[in-house]
Formats: sequence, C-alpha cells, structure tokens
Amino acid sequence: MITTSLLMALVATAIPSVAARPDPDLYRRAMSKFNEVRTCGLSDEAPTVKAPKANPWAQITPDDVTAVWDLLHSPAAGLNLTHPDNATATDNYIYFIDTLATNKSAVLPYIDGNGALPPKYARAVIFEGGKTEPVSQDYMIGPLPVSEKTTIEKLDYIYNGGNGGTVPYNSRYFDGKRTKLANDFLLPIVEEINDILVALFDGAWYGSGDPRTNLTITSTDPQSFDGSSSFRSMMFRYPGKASYLTPLDFYILLDVSGTDISYYKLKGFVTNEKYFKTVAELRKAFEAGEIKNEFPQTRDQEWALVNHKPEMGVRDLEDRMAPQNIEIGGKRYKLDIEEGYVEYMGWTFYLSFTRSLGLAFNDVKFKGERVLYELQMQEAAAQYAGYTPKAANTVYHDTYYSFGTTVSALVEGYDCPFGSTMLNVTYPAGGKTRVHPGALCIFEADTGFPLARHSYGTGSEYGFGNLASVKDSALHLRLVYTVGNYDYLFDYSFHVDGSMEIQVRASGYLQSSPYYKTQGRFGPRIYQSTQGSYHSHILNFKADFDILDTKNSLEVTELIVANQTQPWFPELGVFEQMELSQSYMQEEKMFNWAANNQAMYSVVNKAKTNAWGEKRGYRIVPGRSNVALPVKNSPFSAKSSTMLKSHLAVTRQHDNEPVGNSFQNVNMAAKPQQDFAKFFDGENVDDEDIVLWFNLGMHHYTRSEDVPVTLFSEAVSSIVLAPQNFNDRAPEGDLRNRRWGEVDADGVLTYEDYSIELPTCQIKLEEPFTKIEKLSFA
Repeated sequence: MITTSLLMALVATAIPSVAARPDPDLYRRAMSKFNEVRTCGLSDEAPTVKAPKANPWAQITPDDVTAVWDLLHSPAAGLNLTHPDNATATDNYIYFIDTLATNKSAVLPYIDGNGALPPKYARAVIFEGGKTEPVSQDYMIGPLPVSEKTTIEKLDYIYNGGNGGTVPYNSRYFDGKRTKLANDFLLPIVEEINDILVALFDGAWYGSGDPRTNLTITSTDPQSFDGSSSFRSMMFRYPGKASYLTPLDFYILLDVSGTDISYYKLKGFVTNEKYFKTVAELRKAFEAGEIKNEFPQTRDQEWALVNHKPEMGVRDLEDRMAPQNIEIGGKRYKLDIEEGYVEYMGWTFYLSFTRSLGLAFNDVKFKGERVLYELQMQEAAAQYAGYTPKAANTVYHDTYYSFGTTVSALVEGYDCPFGSTMLNVTYPAGGKTRVHPGALCIFEADTGFPLARHSYGTGSEYGFGNLASVKDSALHLRLVYTVGNYDYLFDYSFHVDGSMEIQVRASGYLQSSPYYKTQGRFGPRIYQSTQGSYHSHILNFKADFDILDTKNSLEVTELIVANQTQPWFPELGVFEQMELSQSYMQEEKMFNWAANNQAMYSVVNKAKTNAWGEKRGYRIVPGRSNVALPVKNSPFSAKSSTMLKSHLAVTRQHDNEPVGNSFQNVNMAAKPQQDFAKFFDGENVDDEDIVLWFNLGMHHYTRSEDVPVTLFSEAVSSIVLAPQNFNDRAPEGDLRNRRWGEVDADGVLTYEDYSIELPTCQIKLEEPFTKIEKLSFA
C-alpha cells in the first residue's frame, strides 16, 4: 500500500536497521515525525449536497406503509383480511406492500419543468384464499399519504397476460401457508416409508418440528404451469449449514392443487434413477434389493463451510494483510441521503429501491445531460439440467422471493473497501418498514490502470521526449443479494470518462444433485456423493435511455468485409477490405450480439450532434460472459422466461410496460401474467422513446472448485455503456489527477503535477465485524 510504504520509509530513514536497540533520541525524533502525519479520513462522511428536486422515484415512507396496512385491514376496505400471523391458506391476507413505480409520463413534467411532484402510490399483493375461486390479486393504493382521496383499485394496467393483476391460487407464491398444507399431506406418506429412508440414509422425516426428524426436505420451482394445477418435486437432504451440498437420492412427487388436501395426490417416488408410482411399488423394489445407496452421503459439513482450512497448507507471506483500496485523498462524491441523490465527477443520479427488484438508478446524467431515465434489474434467473425430478424441474426467478429483501450485510474491507460509505437499505415488511443496516456501499476506487497514456520520442536518456499518464477511477455502488444458496454481488461503476459498467458476480453454494455414474453429461462429481448440477444464470436489465431527450434511435454499425478495388493498388486487383455499414432498427425486436462482435449497437439522438456533426449517443459494449438462456422451448420456462432468451431487445417505452416480468411468472410458464413476447407488436422504434433490455449471466459449468462455494473471480458477467460521439473529444482533459513529463533540449526532465499533491497519512483500520448492526424497523 502506498501510504504504508511512505510511512515505513520515513521511519526507516530515521532508524538504522540494526539488531541493537536504536538510539533513544533518533527513535523519539522518528516517532515525532510519524505522529505529525494526519490520519487517513476513513471514517469521514461524504460531503453533502442538496438534490435539485425531491426524488419522485423514492420509496413510500414508513408512515405510509403503516397507514396503507391499516387501511387495507379496515372494514371500509371490504377486503375481509386476516392478519398474516393468524391466517391459513383459505383466508384473505396481505402478502406484501411495496412502492408502485410512478409513470414516466407523470415524472418528466416534474423533473424537466415546473410540474408538480407526482403523487405516490403503494402496491399491495393480497392472497385471497377465502374466495370461492381463490386467487392472488395486485392492488394499487393512493394517492398517499392516506386521506379521503385515497382509493384501493385493482392493479391491472401493468400486466398484459390477460388477467391483469389476478393470479390463480395454484400459481401464486408457495408461502408458509401452502407449504403447511403440502407437508400435512406429505407426512403420512413419508411415515409409511421412513424405515426405507433409515435403511438407505440413516435418517427419517416426521415433519420439521418433530425431534425425531434428522432429514430436511426441499422443493423447487416452478410448481405450476398455468394455474390449473400445482405440483411439487421434493428431495431429501442432510440438514446443516451447507445442506445444499448434501443431497440424497430420494424424491417424492406430489400433486398439491387447490386448498383442500383431500384432493392432493401422490404422483410417485424416484430413486436409483427409477420411478415408482406407489408406496407398494417402492417397497417391493426395496425388499427385492433393487434400491441401494451406492454412494453414501456425508453428514459432516465442515468441509463445506467458508472458513479457514489449515489442513490445506500455508502460503508464503499470507500472514500479511492483503492490499486495500483506500480513498487516500478523501471522498470525492457528494450525497443527499434523504433524497437518494449522488454527484460524482460530472455524474448525477437518483437512487430508488423496491422489495421486488432491489436497487434502481434514475435520471442519470453526465455533465448535466441525461443519458438514462431508468436502469434496473428485472429478473435474476437460473435454469438447471439433470436427470432427476428436482434438477430437470428447476427454473428460479429470484424476484419470486422478493429479491430486494435478500440484501446481505456487507463486511467493510472485504465486501467493500475500508472507508466506504455504508448506507442502510429499507423496504416494507408487513405493516412496518425493515431497516437493513449497511447493505449498500459506495466508494471510489482506482481501476488499476491509467485512463489515458502516451509517450513520445526516444532520443533522450530517459527514453522519451514527453510522457503523459492520466489516473483512472470510478465510483462504485455495490450490494450483495443472498437468495437461498446463491450470493449475487451487483456492482455499478461510474467512470470518469463518462462510461458506466454493470457487473454481476455469483458465489454461494451450488444447488447440487446426488452423484450418479451415468450422469456426467449434467455435471462433474464434486464430492463423495455430490454432483455439481449444470445451470445457466441469466439476469435481465431494463435500460430506458433518454440521450438528451426522449427521441432516440438504436443505431446498428456493422463491420462487413467487402470486395473492392483501389486505383493506387492496380497490382492487387480486387481485394478484401473492411467497411462500416450503418442502419437503424425500425421495429421492436429481440436480437443477439453479432458473431465475432462485428456489430456495434448505439442509442443515439439523431437531432443532436457534436461539434463534428456526428449523432450523439451511447454504445452498448459487451463485457465478460454476455449470454442468453440456451433452452428456448422447455415446458418449465416456455413463455415465462422470454426476456432471458436473447442477448438484447429494444421496445417502445410505455407506462403500461414498466417491467418485463412478473414475480409470479415462474409458476405460469404456459400462461404468464406478464408476457414479454407481447411487447413486440410491430411498433416503430426509430426516433422514439425507446427501452433497451440486456442480459448478463454465465453458463455455470460446475467444477470441484465450486466447493465450498462458487468463486466471484470466475463467475462474473458485465456490460459497459460508453459515450459514442456524445462528446467533442475524450472527456479526460479536465482531470487534474495526471502527470505530464518533458525532457528539454539539455536533457533535463521536468514534470507538471497540476497542484495535486501526494497525501501522506496514517492508516487506522477498525475490525469490520464490530461495526455490523442488527436488523431493525423504522
């Protein structure tokens, strides 16, 4: 670390390195110099700034959450609600309250003119199990704060699946109430076969609360295709902190349609790659010796914990603290925490957050000019492969689990650099507002390479005539969402050159399968009885570009190879040459990156040009692992995952298409609540208000190095949004963090530091775990 090196050099100069005790006067003088050095401001707060306007995308307030909760439960609302703590699957109760996104058509007159701040609305998802035909229903409640003007209406207009905000009971979220019904039906079935489970796995299941139970049981998604029925593919595991890595080769398949368990059915059992329709068939095979546990699973899970393993040996010098990124010159970004507003090196933007989708960026500007109206993740999905009921069945949409509520505590110095600004994340939880301390970190970081560099001339003793190097840095906003077994690290970085990078990394436990010698095509063996199940992660994002205004186009610049002649090369005749061919997408479309990256996609404003007459815009630059969902016609993701099946898409912006997916789509593969395919209805996208949708992700070719958890270093995907003729030149000329050196005719080297001094400071780090706070309510 630079600062540490400076301090050590200071001490080393004053105190000779000898074995004998140093001279006391020398020591005191050295320590005096050391103590005169200021302490790095790691705990300094970021400078404050006043947002130009109140945040129109902000969450509803804690008071509003409580007032909406009370209103919905009031007799006047007519919803006949039971408190969730006392409810069963056949009652009406609130699943969640969230902030309803304000329509863009209402926001623009406010942020771009003198329009009034648009009113806020809440969204509530209510499970109406008490109806003759039980459903899940979305409602919108507003305007807020609650008053005599506030109404409760069905929220239908944002969904295009045909039934608005109504979802059949069989497709609704499988919460604790539904799980209880399923387990009540399952228990007598398992009690009939517990002796078989004991013989095979030395374990039994008598229900989750029974002390005799020493197995866990898990299901997967989807659990319905269209709402007409519901099913569960159950698998046993050994319990523990790493149970995802100790699966057992035993599956139970159930039909759990409706709210009356007397109509539930056992569909069968699967073990040893064999299917048994009844208990009798299973028992007959077991007693005939046809069912065996060829690869016994371990109950010990210490090997799968993410802690230090001394038995793996010692790496030389690993007893030293690893390098750290520190904002040594102080924080160079400004915050209005109340409004969720950020300023950094020409960038300005607002932040918003919902329990369904997590963090969003709004009104993103560079040097006062808008680039994006909105950037937000739409879905984090994974589809698995395998020859077992669970692996073959598995398609996860993590918004189904209220993605925003899965934010994880961040460890300063490890998840984020020391000295990061650690902000709380809040979201509605019941009738209160949950506060998750320090779940969003903001920090500026050195990118590890110069933004620009050039040396000229070789005639001097220094090997150059002049040399320039411009320091690069970026502001990062980072969260980690832990959804069950997986940890997703989202990193949004705003670079000083006007580019923005979105990066997602994946860690956490694999959802693994029991090991079978015959199933290597679905993944390798990663432990004694565990197979790493292959799967694809796809994360969809919505980028509503407004380059300078809402009239934008998607320009396609193709790199083509043409046969041509040039008169000054007569001896070559016809030869190949590269050319650029430009066009504009005319209609809404889903499309993929060009082979060999031989096309550039840019969102441009045809009416706005730079000093050279070029259309101003931003290009979309693929980074690492820009993939799409490989399967296109799987029954488990047929129409519910359309947005994941191409690299890119462009649509017209509409207030009734604010999201590309519904959190309950995962259980509606055949008849989705939000059908992304219907966004593409032939509308013109040239010189219109357009939205770009892009996918990040990785095809997870599992490996033994995924034990204990997948590594962030390898499971990563990224994309860059970069200026394309947006400026008249590279926007680095106004940066003073640079050096310019020249060698004159006499061979004298001089340099310019542009009054940016090299700071010297002491580093005092605090143990990060002592700073982690408990969850609370606002």
